[in-house]
Amino acid sequence: MQVASYQKVTTLLKPLIMLYVKARKRKGKEDVQRFNERLGVAAVPRPKGRLIWLHGASVGETVSMLPLIAKIREEYPKVHILVTSGTVTSAKIMAGRLPRGVIHQYVPIDIKEYTDKFISHWKPDLALWFESDFWPNLIMSASAVGVPLILVNGRISDRSFKKWQKAKSFMAELQGKFTLSLGQTEKDARRLKKLGARNALSVGNIKYAAADLPYDAEKIADLQKQIAKRESFIAASTHDDEESRLADIFLSLKQKHPSLLLIIVPRHPKRGEEIAQTLAAKGLAVALRSKGEKIGKGTDIYVADTIGETGIFYRLGDIVFVGGSLVPHGGQNFLEPARLKSAIIVGGFMHNFAEMTKNAVKAKAIIKVKDDKALAVSLEKLLKDKKTRQKYIANGARFALNEGAVLDRVFAQIAPYIDTVMA
Repeated sequence: MQVASYQKVTTLLKPLIMLYVKARKRKGKEDVQRFNERLGVAAVPRPKGRLIWLHGASVGETVSMLPLIAKIREEYPKVHILVTSGTVTSAKIMAGRLPRGVIHQYVPIDIKEYTDKFISHWKPDLALWFESDFWPNLIMSASAVGVPLILVNGRISDRSFKKWQKAKSFMAELQGKFTLSLGQTEKDARRLKKLGARNALSVGNIKYAAADLPYDAEKIADLQKQIAKRESFIAASTHDDEESRLADIFLSLKQKHPSLLLIIVPRHPKRGEEIAQTLAAKGLAVALRSKGEKIGKGTDIYVADTIGETGIFYRLGDIVFVGGSLVPHGGQNFLEPARLKSAIIVGGFMHNFAEMTKNAVKAKAIIKVKDDKALAVSLEKLLKDKKTRQKYIANGARFALNEGAVLDRVFAQIAPYIDTVMA
């Protein structure tokens, strides 16, 4: 299929696509109050002057934009910035973290009528596209009116590469619309070239440069008072099945550490009640943050099922297991807790961060375990051995600092294009 055919097909299938979107609305996966934005109808006027548009699919991509947005505003104070994303959670997080004056809108549904309307209103002078959210109609609508497109932090997974190789001409047409393609790794850059990118290279993963997560000092103080002098560890960005397995590990550790507390920060906060029920069925005393429940002396596990508070919990303890890695999800970014002085453990499924994980293990900046038994052993060692714990904390912080230099390298590649549109 060629892109022109895709445009025709999505136009013809508009009624079916909208039925799917209505189902998403019923499930709470669409923002009903701002739904017109998904139809390409802007909620606010376009500001006068030059405008740079940054697009990312969800939370990870939009959060990774923040240091680059700050850098652009510092170097080009007169430029306006528009950020788009597709999920309700990303919009909520961006509402609290985007600098004043930066506009957030939901990305339009990928139907040409809506994408044309979006581009016609915003008239971006430059588009920075993050990772791999390649919406064909949106790319073509922007390209058709001459908007320069730059791919930032491009990621091509093994699965995606195999799939897109079966549609080489289609992907080549899309990738050819990008003036510059910056891959997360050299492997990503090579794959982008094979898929048709005109100018692909890698200067590193911009997620390594993410700013420290925000926090509320009063909330930290309140939680510290609740925890008191209890030993604890944090399991962050956990996915389905990991919480149950961590609870079993917690029960085994509790035999030697009777006052131990486990704090779980699920990747998807809406799963909070489900997680609490699963853990309570194991005979554990569970407190749920979304219900305002406190950490008492008898609380075994505290489930922090709220949005935008991960920065609080990373600052509460100095041992953090980063989830999405005991299950085949591919892991989550462990540099965030490393920067905040935590000893980090990850599971065996870290393929989303394969290169970074390999380098961090080599630098003794993190501990990577192959299974639940090894995770229990590593947690026990970090709990009882302060010297080992401090070694991993120091190595992790140093590793995170070194990796953070990627922002300057990415900006150096993008700056000439900004200079051109600002001229």
